[in-house]
Amino acid sequence: MMTRSQQGRTTRLTRPSIAIAAAVAVTAGVVAAAPDAKTAQPGPKLSLIAASASVTLDSWKEDPGVYLDLGTYLTSENGAFELKVTRKSYKDPVVAAQIIRDGKKTQTKALPAGLVKDFSGLPDFAQISVIDAAGKSVLEKTEAFCPNNASGRVRPDAPANSKYPQSCPVNPFTLGSVWGVENGWAANTYAGYYSDAVQLPAGTYTAKISVTKKYRDLFGIEDKPQSVKVTVRERSWEGEGGGEGVSASSASSESSASSAGASSKTAAKSGASSHAGHGSAASEHAGHAAAAPAAPSGHAGHGAPARTDAPAAATTGAGSTFNVGHGPYPPAPPALPWALKKQATEKGALGRQGFSAAAVGDRTGQTDGSRQAPGVQPNAKRPAGKATVPDVPKPDLRSLPAYGITVSDGYEDVPGKDYLAFSANVWNAGPAKLVVDGFRSPGKELMDAYQYFYDADGKQVGYTPTGTMEWDPRPGHEHWHFTDFASYRLLKADQKETVRSGKEAFCLANTDAVDYTVKNANWHPDNTDLSTACGQENSISVREVLDVGSGDTYTQDLPGQSFDITDLPNGTYYIQVLANPENRLKETNHDNNSALRKVVLGGKKGARTVKVPAHHLVDAN
Repeated sequence: MMTRSQQGRTTRLTRPSIAIAAAVAVTAGVVAAAPDAKTAQPGPKLSLIAASASVTLDSWKEDPGVYLDLGTYLTSENGAFELKVTRKSYKDPVVAAQIIRDGKKTQTKALPAGLVKDFSGLPDFAQISVIDAAGKSVLEKTEAFCPNNASGRVRPDAPANSKYPQSCPVNPFTLGSVWGVENGWAANTYAGYYSDAVQLPAGTYTAKISVTKKYRDLFGIEDKPQSVKVTVRERSWEGEGGGEGVSASSASSESSASSAGASSKTAAKSGASSHAGHGSAASEHAGHAAAAPAAPSGHAGHGAPARTDAPAAATTGAGSTFNVGHGPYPPAPPALPWALKKQATEKGALGRQGFSAAAVGDRTGQTDGSRQAPGVQPNAKRPAGKATVPDVPKPDLRSLPAYGITVSDGYEDVPGKDYLAFSANVWNAGPAKLVVDGFRSPGKELMDAYQYFYDADGKQVGYTPTGTMEWDPRPGHEHWHFTDFASYRLLKADQKETVRSGKEAFCLANTDAVDYTVKNANWHPDNTDLSTACGQENSISVREVLDVGSGDTYTQDLPGQSFDITDLPNGTYYIQVLANPENRLKETNHDNNSALRKVVLGGKKGARTVKVPAHHLVDAN
């Protein structure tokens, strides 16, 4: 059976062909020469720098538009630049505060109310203006800035690794995040997937980039705009022949500077469509000759391939999440792929409304868009001795309200039906991670699953049986699922069950940074190659982990997963996401496992509609 991607869509490399793999390091000598004395204003010294005096950007004939990764970075000296972004509940607005650390002293500086409206970054941070070779202003816009964006050291004595998360989350139901630029590091100011392509004909330009006044005043950033010479070359997939050639209409030279003006709203980009799962997306060819056809995503799953890493040294931070502007491959979003976006797909391609996964940086078998970590290793053998549930910290599983809600037909699988499709997330509020190992007796089809417990020093101190794991052979899955992790139900207006999803088994993975401000949150969870994390068909044992602060999103997009609403009357319903439905997993609190999302069904058979009211202050479908 052909996947939706195979039916009507191939992907195309559309991001800039800039090689800035070592660009941050180029500035090291300049930044390191700055005086070490602390400024009068408390907190780190922030500066805007340009990694290069000139860049070359590509506009493809088949998909015109230029992505303005201009190679500008925000540096932090005399301490790390750290922001804590939270909301008490979905009834409360998002608030942000700067955390200033001076030795053992910590100061919290509240940012102005309403400045930050979500968890994707600082809005309208970078101000950009572009003039052409004749000195005419052709573009003025502002872009948001995620401090957790592509980053690297700017001096050799800076910390070897950044302690901050690798991205800014975009899940509409995120509760808390931490953003930061490590001391002696710099973060790319380019908004990546939050930035729309701009229309610039082939030619030469000069871009002027500055930090907007409100942020200069707020963080004490000196008013030093950066000018970057920009060459836009037009390219075509036709006749490229796998090399680096450009079409005859490409150009190169230089130009001068201008001032900035009006803001331009940015938007998250969505990539190739997938049936379901953890941000699965179509694959892209590693070279420049042509786009590869979409790889099979199957009916669901964590691991359809998406793209190859940027060709950059590992020390530059140019991994899949960090590859913004570091090579000829599309940059990963400055957020985990976990925010699935409802999109009206082209009738000619798919013939229906459908889901489109956020364009992500995953390669084959990856789920988190950031990197390929070693597979989490289970215990060598099945536990022996008496099962015990010790008095130590345990996970706290919680459900997020459903989102990405849409009505679809039965696809090629069950034509003539109406289905309510949605995305659902269960996350771990801690203070301990969820660790489940599966063991198979020789010749058995199911694995026996055990939950493990650890003391404050990380020593294993107990275990308990917790159900089973089953092998899912479907394309796009092909890994071991832990059964009864969550269930999904469509409730009537009186909140009594009317339809239940058939999806209740999962391969656990950390796909969404839901709240990195909770106790023991892991800002760098191991998101792994699923062929090792969730096993192979011949595996004798596997380990699956849901770390503190992170959640696991699945898209219920196919018949058997989504709700069959063909014969349901119009009216009000609730989608219930229920974690740990049989209470098989031991956790700190079983009373917060359910989340409801109100929906209103309308229309008629074959043309059903759904309206999704705001969930308190979260007005995101």
